[in-house]
Amino acid sequence: MESIVASASSQIDDTRHENVPRRGPPGVFVIFGGGGDLTHRLLVPALYNLASAGLLDRHFSIIVVDRADVSAADLRQSFHKSLENFVTSRGTEAVSLHDDVWTRLSSSIDCVRGSFEEAATYDTLAGKIGSQNCIFYLAVAARFFGTIVDQLGVSGLAKESGKVFRRVIIEKPFGSDLASAIALNERLLRTLDESQIYRIDHYLGKETVQNILALRFSNGFFEPLWNRDNIDHVQITAAETVGVEQRARFYESTGAVRDMVPNHVMQLLAMTAMEAPISFDADAVRDEKTKVLKAIHTVQHHDVVRGQYAAGSIKEQPVVGYRDEPGVDPHSHTETYVAMKLMIDNWRWAGVPFYVRTGKRLAARKTEIAVHFKSAPYALFRDTPVDRLTPNIMLLHIQPTEGVTLQFSAKIPGPTVHLGGVRMKFDYSEWFHEGPSTGYETLLYDCMIGDATLFQRADNIEAGWRVVQPVLEWMHAPAGLDFYAAGSEGPKAADDLLARDHRHWLKIGS
Repeated sequence: MESIVASASSQIDDTRHENVPRRGPPGVFVIFGGGGDLTHRLLVPALYNLASAGLLDRHFSIIVVDRADVSAADLRQSFHKSLENFVTSRGTEAVSLHDDVWTRLSSSIDCVRGSFEEAATYDTLAGKIGSQNCIFYLAVAARFFGTIVDQLGVSGLAKESGKVFRRVIIEKPFGSDLASAIALNERLLRTLDESQIYRIDHYLGKETVQNILALRFSNGFFEPLWNRDNIDHVQITAAETVGVEQRARFYESTGAVRDMVPNHVMQLLAMTAMEAPISFDADAVRDEKTKVLKAIHTVQHHDVVRGQYAAGSIKEQPVVGYRDEPGVDPHSHTETYVAMKLMIDNWRWAGVPFYVRTGKRLAARKTEIAVHFKSAPYALFRDTPVDRLTPNIMLLHIQPTEGVTLQFSAKIPGPTVHLGGVRMKFDYSEWFHEGPSTGYETLLYDCMIGDATLFQRADNIEAGWRVVQPVLEWMHAPAGLDFYAAGSEGPKAADDLLARDHRHWLKIGS
């Protein structure tokens, strides 16, 4: 997890620390399904940013493997247009598009047209790669993961020799339940070594997610408080305003539980709750994350809420309900929202509930972790006008903004004791003044240099699925959904989930 951006200044300590990372090794970056949306929106901008930062070797090249009959020149033109849109859409703070950087990067782009199932495609690819280092990025539907890796093995493209590496980056969804995740892991490991597999979760490319470890383990005033003696509960929210959009076919068979909880949500929980690793070696970090997930109690039916959005409004614009979306079954029981209460059975967290929620068509786009500390004794203020104390909350903002907020009480100026709630906020974009990024830059760079810290290991994936497997089994039986209006905070049943513990969710909308 090597930092790409490395200079900062502080009003407290104005020394400047430089940590310029090394340039990635020479090699080929092969994108299966590279003509698709993921490559245009995220991968090409991320690679451009790495090139602009001087982190790509001059012998670095890109090969797109796709079924579409498109030339390398057409791809370059299409990628350039997407890159211009990426830069201009990030606001006035965005850096300009440097044509010299793009010219160098685009000149390295080649393409291979062919089916992912046919051996001829891999023979052509092998001729272009030769004996170079290679990263294979599977930007394809999950049904092709096993097929492509099998073909990489048969063709010899997955074989490493000497100092030449071959690595495979796999997007989610990694399986559709515990059994399929185990089966996919077993299939991949017949061809690849675990050290060659990089299961990517783009949430872990967010600076705030990476900074969870830095905040906890590098600051002496955080980690001593990070336990059941001081923390009342934790809330993890991953809310979206968008609906199913053009993904009805995928989402109808997936739903919010499969789409978000075993991967994104479990990773946020693991980073928040894990014990300190013995080092920042990839396996040391992933060992601790897996231990936390394995320590989660079996989730009970009454601790889960499944919801589906009905008609409502987003930003004062009317939107239809999920069942009226194009391609959705008008009687669909697919959940677009899920809230869960999770308990971790270890010495640090016993008795501390972790409430998680994720959903579509909610009041705002927001991903955050809210650590609620226990209230201070009220008796000290019994003879003052103070009628309540401001809750002490640490908010880790992940998107759309990245930063940290601390909420606490302070005395309002005046002759009498009146307390007011105040907030101290740290915002990455204001403090470090960085240009636009996709969140993939760190992940791609780490794969290039062989650092797997931010990628999931097989046991980590399976532990996440074990948490949600009981919920998936209940969903096979007739089960009611709690409906919520689009643009709202979610279903009332989710509020009741916390209310029975005398707690409440933080608002999603501002």
